[in-house]
Amino acid sequence: MKRKALFIGGTGTISSAITAALAAEGKWELTLLNRGNRDTEVPAGVQVIHADINDESAVRRLLEGQTWDCVAEFIGFVPAQVERDWRLFRGQTAQYMYISSASAYQKPATSPFITEGTPLANPYWQYSRDKIACEAFLMEKYRSEGFPVTLIRPSHTYGNRSVPVGVHGAKGSWQVLRRMLDGKPVIIHGDGTSQWTLTHNTDFAKGFIGLMGNPHALGNAFQITSDETLTWNQIYEGIAAVLGVELKACHVASDFLADVGSQYDFRGGLLGDKACTVLFNNAKLKRAVPGFQATVRFEEGIRDTISHILTHPELQVEDPAFDAWCDRVIAAMEAAKAYFTGRT
Repeated sequence: MKRKALFIGGTGTISSAITAALAAEGKWELTLLNRGNRDTEVPAGVQVIHADINDESAVRRLLEGQTWDCVAEFIGFVPAQVERDWRLFRGQTAQYMYISSASAYQKPATSPFITEGTPLANPYWQYSRDKIACEAFLMEKYRSEGFPVTLIRPSHTYGNRSVPVGVHGAKGSWQVLRRMLDGKPVIIHGDGTSQWTLTHNTDFAKGFIGLMGNPHALGNAFQITSDETLTWNQIYEGIAAVLGVELKACHVASDFLADVGSQYDFRGGLLGDKACTVLFNNAKLKRAVPGFQATVRFEEGIRDTISHILTHPELQVEDPAFDAWCDRVIAAMEAAKAYFTGRT
């Protein structure tokens, strides 16, 4: 008999790969609960319940009498949302998997080597502090009443909808690619030598599925990442190589970007996350899921991602405000350089 899983969300960058893999394996009876904005992308055999999870009473009526072997929350960001889930699913599921974030790990980092035992503290980013608070609530419920929680901490996970870059605007990463294609310089935070981990969503799905219904996962936190690390310079160079263009990099200090780009929350996204070198140790995951191995190298994954974006115009979302902001920052950097080198 197939086990039953309910995904709250299920069509995002991370969850879509898990949904597709589960549908292909056929070992789980999977239901998605979401608003139906991406129904055309849902694989055959996957059921969809159209609802707003924030309407707790309506969702309770829709799910009345149903039990699950696994419920996974992909769109819970603040404590009130996981408190709602606890009310909805206590006694109704054998496992509740919460998607937290590796950005919750201590910043400023005292060590680049990250395990699940690394302290959680991020004074730079409210997003991360909210994730920490969500984890704290869920673990208290596990300790006090046995609520069957598993915490998942992804780092920078990407798929076919967006290219992973460090500095981008509110409308996503396409404008960075557009600048490269137009021969314009692009901003790389810091000197580009800090190390970063990028994980393809199909690799993430392997680890996640291995934890579903896994008794060793209950009451535990797991990070799921690739073992491949690259510098940000290598990441941008890899993107430019796939596009067939020369990379024209403008390196800008992260704290300067945080000050002049407050509308993009670089204080959180850079100082609280991407500006830090992080080297993830996935030993705990590999003990719980023997045989787990991320196999999609960045050079392979980014080639597929860019190919998909270039053939899907709906993913090419222009961001003229961010483009103009980049031009101003780069012009200011060049003017400062000219002033101090006597080339004014």
